[in-house]
Order: sequence, then structure tokens, then C-alpha cells
Amino acid sequence: MKTVPVRQLLVTAALAVVSVSAMAQWKPDRPITLIVPWAPGGSTDQVSRVTAAELEKHLGQKIVVMNQPGASGSVGTKNAMAAPADGYTWTAGGAKDLGTYKVLGMLDTSASDWNLYLNVAHIAVVGVNADTPYKTMAELLAAMKAKPNSVSVATAGVNSSGHSAIEAIARAAGVTYKHVTYDGGAPAAVAAASGETQVTTQLAAEQTDMIRAKKIRPLAVVGDKSMEIEGFGTIPPLSQFIPGFKDPINYFGIFVPKAAPPEVAATLNKIWATEMVKSEALKKYAVSRGAIFAPMSGDEAQKAVFPAIQSYAWTQQAAGKAKVSPDTVGIPKP
Repeated sequence: MKTVPVRQLLVTAALAVVSVSAMAQWKPDRPITLIVPWAPGGSTDQVSRVTAAELEKHLGQKIVVMNQPGASGSVGTKNAMAAPADGYTWTAGGAKDLGTYKVLGMLDTSASDWNLYLNVAHIAVVGVNADTPYKTMAELLAAMKAKPNSVSVATAGVNSSGHSAIEAIARAAGVTYKHVTYDGGAPAAVAAASGETQVTTQLAAEQTDMIRAKKIRPLAVVGDKSMEIEGFGTIPPLSQFIPGFKDPINYFGIFVPKAAPPEVAATLNKIWATEMVKSEALKKYAVSRGAIFAPMSGDEAQKAVFPAIQSYAWTQQAAGKAKVSPDTVGIPKP
């Protein structure tokens, strides 16, 4: 076996360090476009703008947030996929949505095709118009059972967090509902607050203002843990009404195509590890909006988002709404 001189090994190691160091110093020379594939004011739009403002401090470049809603987030995401892979076009949203587009036949992409830069986890809440007769989740479920397909539920469309939530509830409780879709979580929450629909199952971040204003009455957190909303109080977990109910956490963030230059990922990875993990702006946003502060990137992010992707993909398969079987695209049955 040929022996490599120690000096050569040291030189090679030094070059590797220099290479990594250089890669971590990506300095964008023009504005970056961040496509938010949902309507203004929704959870993705809110947290993306907070995150973009934080990133601008460290990148020294403007990040232009563009709302491109449509087809449950797939329109804006597709535009990000079609853009030049130069690191200057990103997208954002819930990782669960990104990971199930292929299963639903919307886009030929998977979460593994992207570098994930997570900021918070958003939690869905069952909220009803304040003028409805439903005072508790038990009363709402009873009404849905008594009148199949008649209780109207507003969501941001198929594959949205709100749709994922109501589908999980419907399967667990054996109920049906009337689905009314909008271009984003904010319009869906407004629909419930105004009485256009009776219910919304969108994220807490999209309902908090209307909850505090007593336009929406929150009945349950879609999960097994209660939630504290500043200016309101405690919302009980859905597991209190449907024993054993659980719903994997849906993480949100900024997504950069893996085809982008490696120095882009190296730079963002470093920013997430050293700066975003202590962002006071993101922490403040999470506390005020009933979200969970959760900056992650790399393998840690991919592992964190998979349970929600897996759960929703197989829920849609069981409901007969999947176009592609999850197990054929790397999502085994849980």
C-alpha cells in the first residue's frame, strides 16, 4: 500500500479547510427573491417576512418577498423550481406541503430536493364563528355527525395545513364536512370570522387576531397539547375530545433548491446554526402567534419534518385522494 507523506496530508487538509471557509462566505451581489406561494397575511407570509428581515442583516442584501398564491401553494413553488438554480430564488411554506406535492399529483418534487431552513412550527386550531351555537368541540363534532357534509369548514385548499387538520379530525371522529377553499390561511380565517363559513381549521397564527377580537371562538388545538394565546387564555387539545388523537408537528421555513451552488447552502447553514437559533424577532413572533420557535437546517431539519409528511401522505392515500402511492416515492407507511 502506498504511503502518503505527512506533509501532503497536511496540505490537503489545509486546502479543504480553506475551501469550506470560502464556501461559507457567499455574499449575494443582487437582491434575492423569496416566493411565498400563499396569499398575504397568512402564516407563511408572516413568518417569512420576519425571517427575511433577519437574514438581510447577515447577508447584506435585500430579500424581496413575492406572494404567488394558487393551487395550494404549488404555483409559487413550481416557479421557484423553474427559476435559474443560482441561489437567488427561494420559496417558503410548510414542509408537509412541500413533501406531499408528488403524492397529490401537484408537482414532481420532494422535501429531499431542497435545503430546508426551518424557523417555526405552526399549530392548527379549530375555530368557529363567534355567532355559531358551538361552544365546545364536543358540540361541533355532534353537529357534524348529525348533519353530514353540511358544516362548512374554511381552509387554504387541498394540501394546506388547515385541510390536513380537518381531514385528520374527520377520520379520527368519523365525521364529514363541507370544504370551502381559499387562496391562503388568512382569507380562510377571515371567512370564518365574517360568517362566510362556520369553521376554520387553519393555523393559530392566522386566527390569533380574530380570536382576541372575539370574532372567532377557538374550540381545540389540533393535537394532544393545550395552547396559550396571549390576550385570550388556554385552548384545550383535541385529544380531550377524541381520546388518543395526535397530529405530527408541521414545521415551516425557507426552502432553497439543492441544485443551487453549494456555497449558498454553506452560508445559510452557518447563519442558521449561529444566528437564527437566537433570533429575538422570531422568538417574539412565535410567542405572539401560538407557534413554536424551532430554527433547524440540514439533516436535523429533514428528520424533523418527515413525520408530518408521512402522516398526511398516508391520510390522503387512505381517503382515496392520493394520485401517487406514498410508498413508491420514498414515504413508507407508518
